[in-house]
Amino acid sequence: MKVPILRLGDILLTSIQVELTDQETLDFQADVLRTAKETAAKGIIIDITAMTVVDSYTARVLNETATMAKLLGTPVVICGIQPAVAMALVEMGRGFAGVETALNLDHAMWKLHRLIQEEREEPST
Repeated sequence: MKVPILRLGDILLTSIQVELTDQETLDFQADVLRTAKETAAKGIIIDITAMTVVDSYTARVLNETATMAKLLGTPVVICGIQPAVAMALVEMGRGFAGVETALNLDHAMWKLHRLIQEEREEPST
């Protein structure tokens, strides 16, 4: 199943609605990174509100996706983590280390705009 990636101005928004197979998770990662590069996106929001289960592999790939996008200069915010998912990720020793997270889509948009503004204000090296 291909996860849709929507463009809202200079931001990409994607919402994972179902549990993905390992291959679908890798395809999602490639699609997000390719779309970010092709559109010169300023930021990405990954909404996982509909996911009631996130296994360690999916958590790792999402974390790596955010890190890869950040290396490309595109900040990522993951939002909508359900309480049971958060508890399971912590119990498994997985989390989203170094990745911005938000309670909901509204908060994710606010956080992403703040991150984009901070990047604009950074002095060039």
